[in-house]
Amino acid sequence: LSSCTSAAEKEKGGAEQREKQYRAHPGFGDRHDGVTSARTYFYADEAKCDQHMETFLRCIDATGGSSENGFSAIKLTALSRPQFLLQFSEMLVKWRRFFHQTAAEQGQAGRTALEMKLEVEKLQEALANLGIATKVESQNWFTGENLGMNGTVDILDWNSLIDSRTKLSKLLVVPNMQTGQLEPLLSRFTEEEELQMKRVLQRMDVLAKRATEKGVRLMVDAEQSYFQPAISRLTLEMQRRFNRDRAIIFNTYQCYLKEAYDNVTVDVELSRREGWHFGTKLVRGAYMEQERERAARFGYEDPINPTYEKTNEMYHRCLDYILEEINHSRKASVMVASHNEDTVKFTLRRMMELGIHPSEKKVCFGQLLGMCDQITFPLGQAGFPVYKYVPYGPVNEVLPYLSRRAQENRGFMQRANRERDLLWREVKRRLLTGSLFGPN
Repeated sequence: LSSCTSAAEKEKGGAEQREKQYRAHPGFGDRHDGVTSARTYFYADEAKCDQHMETFLRCIDATGGSSENGFSAIKLTALSRPQFLLQFSEMLVKWRRFFHQTAAEQGQAGRTALEMKLEVEKLQEALANLGIATKVESQNWFTGENLGMNGTVDILDWNSLIDSRTKLSKLLVVPNMQTGQLEPLLSRFTEEEELQMKRVLQRMDVLAKRATEKGVRLMVDAEQSYFQPAISRLTLEMQRRFNRDRAIIFNTYQCYLKEAYDNVTVDVELSRREGWHFGTKLVRGAYMEQERERAARFGYEDPINPTYEKTNEMYHRCLDYILEEINHSRKASVMVASHNEDTVKFTLRRMMELGIHPSEKKVCFGQLLGMCDQITFPLGQAGFPVYKYVPYGPVNEVLPYLSRRAQENRGFMQRANRERDLLWREVKRRLLTGSLFGPN
């Protein structure tokens, strides 16, 4: 747990001032607990992070040497101290919340994130009244960034201010509309903590450059909701740098999160404005039980959709938005990472309706090695780019991973029976046609 708490918090007990969702909780120090479907990394020291980076580099090299247009997956908790991800996530969420609260005060409650636009004059007055910045100071934010020139600021303009604001210690606060108090965006960092932040950015840079050299696409895995805002923001910065000509860096969106659609649409819009290629992997999500238990125990809003049906709706809604973007610009790519046959059929139908041909390789599919071959192989035979996610390592590490995936997929045995029936049907067909060892 010490790796999730800053030096300043340890000295002054400042952890109690942190929001419950972004605070290190002793009961959840073991992030394996309640997680059935994901590899969990724990921070030992910076040397261990460097060791993980070297392992990821070897994965990239292996992928580049074995396939065209391959993927290699990385996790940012393997490359960084979690305290940085927690604090950065909290800062991003507070900053975004202030935008939404201000938009609500301007009569825009209930709109999607992209539909909200703050009137600059009213925003400047609010900032001055709350003691954040004088009208002259806040005016400099927008003119200096070429923002608000049309009299409004949207969520993308607002997010871009984070970079300039975080350099100014005087302005590292946002108001809490409910309490009327100013809250810090970032606690002060020690020199060593500053170095740790720089090192994770350096490691990501090394991996992205190697992936580009080897023609490998880098998938940044999604993690717990209290790490995810930071992970997504860091991945976004990599996409802005490395996805200029094609999608090299892929972000992962977990569609069991209530905010998934807003996150997808905002990031797609940023890629449009800045002209880079949007790359994503869509998953349903791997941390549901742990997330729900943690939220209930510590009294913050459950970030997960209330039902499986709602998550399905969210998945298809996000996927449809990305497919429409591919149809519109051909500057987006998506991996449909799913074992769900209905989702695969939905994707194929929408691709046909939108005229997205498999040969364009803008849409690909992914399943786990050894699972759902009745989905994987027909897709491949029909010409769709399809991938198997390959776990590797010592047997004592890999077998528990696979057993957790079987637990996660509660319909696993039903699908196994279906695969068995399909295989038996194919054997009988070949026997009857005399083509038992034939290619077809």
